[in-house]
Amino acid sequence: MKTESTKDNKNQMQKMMQGAFVLTVASFIAKVLSAIYRVPLQNLVGDQGFYVYQQVYPIYGLAMTLALSGLPQFISKYIAEINSIKLQKTAIQKLIPVVFYCGVILWGVTFFGAEIIAALMGNNLLAPLIRVVSFTFLLMPFLAFYRGNFQGQLQMVPSAVSQVAEQFVRVGVIIAAALLFQAGFLDVYETGTVAMSGAVAGGLGAVILLVYYQKKISGVSLNLLKDFHFGKVDKKLLRRFVIEGGLLSIYTGFLILFQLIDSFVIANELQTFGLNTQAAQVAKGVYDRGQPMVQLGLVVAAALSSTFLPALTKYLVARNERLFQNSAKIYLRLTTSISLAASFGLALVMPSLNYALFKDQAGNDVLQVFVFSVFLMAVIQAYQAVAQSQNHFRPALKAAVLGLVVKLGTTIILTASMGTLGASLGTLLGLVATLWRLIKAEDQKINLFWKERAFIKIICKCLLVMSGAVMLFYLGVAFLGGFNTRFGALFVTLLAVVVGGFAFLKAAIKFDLFTIREWLLLPFGKKLLQLKK
Repeated sequence: MKTESTKDNKNQMQKMMQGAFVLTVASFIAKVLSAIYRVPLQNLVGDQGFYVYQQVYPIYGLAMTLALSGLPQFISKYIAEINSIKLQKTAIQKLIPVVFYCGVILWGVTFFGAEIIAALMGNNLLAPLIRVVSFTFLLMPFLAFYRGNFQGQLQMVPSAVSQVAEQFVRVGVIIAAALLFQAGFLDVYETGTVAMSGAVAGGLGAVILLVYYQKKISGVSLNLLKDFHFGKVDKKLLRRFVIEGGLLSIYTGFLILFQLIDSFVIANELQTFGLNTQAAQVAKGVYDRGQPMVQLGLVVAAALSSTFLPALTKYLVARNERLFQNSAKIYLRLTTSISLAASFGLALVMPSLNYALFKDQAGNDVLQVFVFSVFLMAVIQAYQAVAQSQNHFRPALKAAVLGLVVKLGTTIILTASMGTLGASLGTLLGLVATLWRLIKAEDQKINLFWKERAFIKIICKCLLVMSGAVMLFYLGVAFLGGFNTRFGALFVTLLAVVVGGFAFLKAAIKFDLFTIREWLLLPFGKKLLQLKK
């Protein structure tokens, strides 16, 4: 019996990691698409046009956070707690009106309050973009329910495919808008409005795909509209939805909330710093170049978080504290290692990456500081997922509020005195405040992962090896004449990533950063261990 139980736990862990891999691949493709569309958009409309799009993007980002991560994670956790399929269906029916009301209220506030929101951002011409993007909130309930239902059953393929398809449609519309601008048919604000309509088109495409998968797998759709009963809301469930679902959404979209603060603060404070209106908008556009880079860095962390939460909940419900703590520590160790490597790597390749993607090296120092938010945000999401699986809400909520307050205060002060470099520092300080509060609130047995097997010392060695390898590579490139074209810069960047990634992996294996069991839990872990030979 014990052997069977151990085997079941191993199979569960392997299924969980395979799910993480599927979502990782899908997220990687989606984030690459997200980075790709920003390149022609910025190249064709310039930094001011990029500023226009990025000012409103956080509103779309919030809608997609709810639809892609926050609410599906809450729904999947809610479903994972119930073993009976019949009871799962009843639970979904109770949730439907709650989520629908949430979507309608957010749409109403955004659509009818567009003028006020634009004025607070310091640019009344942004109102049409805000109205268009508000309609993504109406699609949110459909996307959240279908994805949450699939993820609760550890079926990640439908969520992954719909996410990629959504990005393809959205990016297609954005590229079309950029080409229309290039042809002289649209100005920067009209281009932004058309580009934002891609979010609605992509959302509709994703809903159609999810309905198809639901019928293919179960033979029937969820019938969300049929099961919707106007006015019937379970108050106890509503409270749980607001606290748990809201908290999950806050953390999965934490950087989006930081971007929203930036939209209201940076352009205004840059004028206090001494820039005129147009120069402030251009500087904000340069600062916003960091967003797609950070999104790419957070791909693995987001996928791990989406898949670990239901499994951690099941271990807790089964009262298997040892397995829960071990899984939580593995999760935190993997997330910390990968995100630290990503942050250092992005900072090291920034000069060539910035030139390759955006035609110049403006804001290198600002972006090199900003990309360390990958590490901080990834570890924050991991700690929050562990706390959420234990139903510890209040400390995590306090940590989120603390981080947002610190971000707002420091961004106002530092941007007015240091420009966009101050804005980057404000982001890091807000994230540090949140992480400090989460670590302080967590079980010290779980926090031991920082000290176990000299983890901090070993990760520092791995980062030093990686950094040394990349810097030697760039010295060699400079000796050979450097790069004079954007294509040359892109080629050099890709080679630097390969050199740095290989050096980090070799160091991680040589210095035993992970145990053999932990390596084997990773996709291609067995093949990676062959590097030890």
